[in-house]
Amino acid sequence: MPAAVETLNLFRRELALEFRRTPIGRHSPDLRLLLNRMRTQQDAAYVLICEEPFRRWRLARKKRGRGQAVEPVGDRVFASPEEAEWEVFRLRWKEMTGEELA
Repeated sequence: MPAAVETLNLFRRELALEFRRTPIGRHSPDLRLLLNRMRTQQDAAYVLICEEPFRRWRLARKKRGRGQAVEPVGDRVFASPEEAEWEVFRLRWKEMTGEELA
């Protein structure tokens, strides 16, 4: 199967809904494939910065390779890692499909 067709089949709404329900924890095989594709197709990885333990997280990006600087993304603060992970998923989805998730 051509890579473009395979990619289109991975970006399915039901997988986004599955991730929304369970951003951290066990995922279905198809969702694991989608997450791996999202994570490996980036020049800079998203990371979470814990500003206050158990209370405040922010998003940042780090270019691949050792010793690269971490650059904050926006000024939004998250109350939980799950909330931040959903935002990262939404950003990756938009970058790779051009489609917004609510």
